[in-house]
Amino acid sequence: MNLQEALQSYLPLIEDELCACMASPAHYPPTFFGMMHYHLGWMDNQLRPYQANSGKRLRPLFTLLTCQAAGGDPRDALPAAATVELIHNFSLIHDDIQDRSDTRRGRATVWKLWGEAQAINAGDAMFTLAHLALHRLVEQGLPPNRVVTAYRILDQANLALCLGQHLDLDFEDRLDVDTDAYMTMIKGKTAALLACAGQLGALVASPDSSLNEHYRQLGEGLGLAFQIQDDLLGIWGQADVTGKPIADDIRRRKKSLPVVYVLGRQNDPDAKRLRELYAQQALSEEDVIEAVAILDGCQAKLYAEQLARQHLEMALDQLEAAKPDPEADEALKELAYFLIKRDY
Repeated sequence: MNLQEALQSYLPLIEDELCACMASPAHYPPTFFGMMHYHLGWMDNQLRPYQANSGKRLRPLFTLLTCQAAGGDPRDALPAAATVELIHNFSLIHDDIQDRSDTRRGRATVWKLWGEAQAINAGDAMFTLAHLALHRLVEQGLPPNRVVTAYRILDQANLALCLGQHLDLDFEDRLDVDTDAYMTMIKGKTAALLACAGQLGALVASPDSSLNEHYRQLGEGLGLAFQIQDDLLGIWGQADVTGKPIADDIRRRKKSLPVVYVLGRQNDPDAKRLRELYAQQALSEEDVIEAVAILDGCQAKLYAEQLARQHLEMALDQLEAAKPDPEADEALKELAYFLIKRDY
């Protein structure tokens, strides 16, 4: 099974499971679930049925593929797949408030339409619904002790996710962030949930803890590579492909990996100048151009590309060690390479 075949087979199943988990009881006010349905791309801002960009659905797809790779029926892992996607989206609703982001996937964010208080509540509700979705594993026949283990894995990932966000927010007003601190941050903010997805998928297939650990580390490695590629696109991505202006991360003074790499170069005139630029409250377009030129001169792009490739290779080593089912192996490898070759 290649990646395209997996997408065609599994994305409709994932969407059906998400809809089942997010069904609104008749006695609830329409705006309560409506705000969440809007964020998921199922409604417009008037809460009318609509099909908007709903994201890549990579995490739930990864959950099903790891279940299949570990010898299970991917349909049995659908509740876990829905859970990780809802956790991801709950975090986005809250991130948009914390980052003051007006748009998400080309549309107004939940807080921008309904206010911060309602958006926080919508995120909290989605977090709760994600936990209720995981309970559907009981209906799939998963033994109770493994369901309890699944909840522990999920909550450990949630804690790591919050830690990563804490560090990311803390980095906003600092110029002393080094690459080690940065990697700790993205290990929580981005990689933890993909690691959780891989571990949950494998857990549904098998109680073998060593096998599950291989898939956890596979997800973690891919999550790190995924975020580093995001950092590259945030500076050097093409606007007509990413939907964001070129060097938008620089314009927002984001401490992404290429920037952190240069800032950490002690006694380097280029690093000193970049710190001066980032110390400003706002960067002019000339400042942005200069900052990118500094990164290019310090080969920050090459450094980040090599690190992403390193984490990809380490992840694929874990996949090989797991001795995956051949049907899922091909799709997982394609997905892995997509994460660091994508241009959006």
